[in-house]
Amino acid sequence: MVHPAFEPYRRLAASAPTGSAPLSTEARRRAFRDEAAAVRGQPSPLASVEDLTLELIGRTLRARLYVPEEEESTALVIYFHGGCFVMGDLETHDWLCRRLAFDTRLRFLSIEYRLAPEHPFPAGLEDAMDVIRHVAANRSDVAHADSRLIVMGDSAGANLATVAATQLRGEDLGLVAQVLIYPTLGPELVTDSAHRFGSGYLLDLESLRQDYRRYLGDFGDHTDPRVTPLLSSDLAGAVPAVVVVAECDPLRDEGVAYAGLLGHFGVPVELLEAEEMVHGFLEMGGVVPDAMAILDDVASHVHRLVEAS
Repeated sequence: MVHPAFEPYRRLAASAPTGSAPLSTEARRRAFRDEAAAVRGQPSPLASVEDLTLELIGRTLRARLYVPEEEESTALVIYFHGGCFVMGDLETHDWLCRRLAFDTRLRFLSIEYRLAPEHPFPAGLEDAMDVIRHVAANRSDVAHADSRLIVMGDSAGANLATVAATQLRGEDLGLVAQVLIYPTLGPELVTDSAHRFGSGYLLDLESLRQDYRRYLGDFGDHTDPRVTPLLSSDLAGAVPAVVVVAECDPLRDEGVAYAGLLGHFGVPVELLEAEEMVHGFLEMGGVVPDAMAILDDVASHVHRLVEAS
């Protein structure tokens, strides 16, 4: 059963007019920013929030560094936002990163990676991998010299986070953990939860399928584990993970399956299931107070990962 606090938003989504021309990519991005602003909570107090640019080979990416007041210097979290590979930016996930930095007492570095359809696969993944390499090589620019690195993301950002972590496992970068929040793990979307919650629960699967087509562009191999990490044939040596799923999310079952796959390959993994919650619930702290307690629980698991590393 879905949490009653989501019902007004489900009704609003269901009442959207049908048969009209689809929104342009830019209009969808504006709407995504507006929706994020409408459901966020009060900003958490931090010591500083600073906009940065990361100079990578051939491109410059925007980033935002969050420094908590009572900082622990043990780790830096590199965060990749959600948005179906097509939407999202520093602003849409600003409240969530502020709250996570406050809760964990760790520095967060939020990344604005390149989006489809202007930059199809593997551009976003290359950005994720190169950002991790860049931060590892220039750690003292954004963190303490001995800080370990945690990669974290939600939805599409969780896909990029886990694929990047897997692809980089042979490099000595100080990466010690991955935190995957309601991840999307491939374009096929054929699980039981996809069937049960694929329409009317805020994340519409037909829209996600279309965005996967925009993300993949001319790349047609859905079995490539860089596209569908759920089909990975070898995850041995991947960093320990926390996987967060929501009960009423069409992506729930694949998140559960991926946690099982990580465990199969000997990767320490903790699976957290948020009862009555829908996809994107952690960003809705302003309208779903119960989400805050779950967010605090995620933060405690991040701490346990750091302590165990």
